[in-house]
Amino acid sequence: MPDRNRYTVGWICALSKELVAARAFLDSEHKSPSYVAKHDSNSYLLGSMAGHNVVIAVLPAGEYGTTSAATVARDMVHSFPNIRFGLMVGVGGGAPSSEHDIRLGDVVVSMVREGKGAVFQYDYGKTMQDQAFQYTGYLNQPPTVVRTAISALESEGLAGGYQLEEAINDVLLKRQRLVPEFGRPDPSSDKLFRSDVVHPPVAGSCAQLCLDDPWKLVSRHERTAAESNPAVHYGIIASANQVMKDAMIRDKLVGQKNVLCFEMEAAGLMNHFPCLVIRGISDYSDSHKNKEWQGYAAMTAAAYAKALLRKIVPSQVDEVERIGKRLAQSQFSPA
Repeated sequence: MPDRNRYTVGWICALSKELVAARAFLDSEHKSPSYVAKHDSNSYLLGSMAGHNVVIAVLPAGEYGTTSAATVARDMVHSFPNIRFGLMVGVGGGAPSSEHDIRLGDVVVSMVREGKGAVFQYDYGKTMQDQAFQYTGYLNQPPTVVRTAISALESEGLAGGYQLEEAINDVLLKRQRLVPEFGRPDPSSDKLFRSDVVHPPVAGSCAQLCLDDPWKLVSRHERTAAESNPAVHYGIIASANQVMKDAMIRDKLVGQKNVLCFEMEAAGLMNHFPCLVIRGISDYSDSHKNKEWQGYAAMTAAAYAKALLRKIVPSQVDEVERIGKRLAQSQFSPA
């Protein structure tokens, strides 16, 4: 039976594809635990990655959003009491702008901007008479050791690239069975529609219904060999208990809050499970959603997470306060 106190990094996925990607990047896989805390219904994948012992859990099938994520995190920390920080790794919806050329397959990493939290809960706030809705939901950030590693990895990426594509290719070379679903799709399938172009409310793909006129697409240059591809972007991630499918609202929040990505789970974690949110971009947070890029986006997020863990010395993690201590004072503590 594995010693549950060996595991210091908690990794949470929302989708089974994200769990497949996480497993693919493990250096070694450990035996499943034979005992977990009372009332813990999570299923765990244990392993080592970049010198760290990692415990990975996925949300129950068909259950998404902040409450489900919070429950999984709470139970994980009860069963693995030595966890020091968390990673929320998976796919999300990109929010491209003139400032941030976000493409499908890119990675967005939560990072504090202008003194505000790295994760922004956009369905939390207050309404005042004769005033616009006021958002108040900026959430906590991961420990210093993680933020320092982000800076080191960002510097390395600027100097010589992140090598995410190479890391993914190495993994897929050993796991050929994953290639059809987790390999990089044809770049020509990466289409960014104008914000005012809405997918018709009838059955059919965008190729059938939305690509009848070139004006519907945003014109973008083809990335050159000198550019990172996939690229990594750092900034604010917007989280809520709903899927963002409205490009006009997306662009409004980009303008107001400089949001780079939308997702559904982090808002349930950040104040009680200090974690870094890493999202591979699988769509553009609009009505033209499809799952063609989902597998590859899960791989890019997992590849970045492993590259980050390489920048953290395991002995540094031992100095970080256990998440369980914080949980003991939170609303998630058992009665």
